[in-house]
Amino acid sequence: MVKFYDPKDKADLARVEALLKAGGIEYFLRSEPEPGIGPLQVHVAEEDVPQAEALLLKEEQKRKSPH
Repeated sequence: MVKFYDPKDKADLARVEALLKAGGIEYFLRSEPEPGIGPLQVHVAEEDVPQAEALLLKEEQKRKSPH
């Protein structure tokens, strides 16, 4: 498992967790003494990183595009 995402707050964490669950990607949360606003980092299997990144990018593009 590798660190995939460092959420900025609880809402950001919930958003990323929902995306990963919907995409069928297993993940776990780990508390690390690393820089970042959020206390937990999201870890995924190394082979799932490309799919997880694609899900996150797609969701971010949807949020930025006008409706």
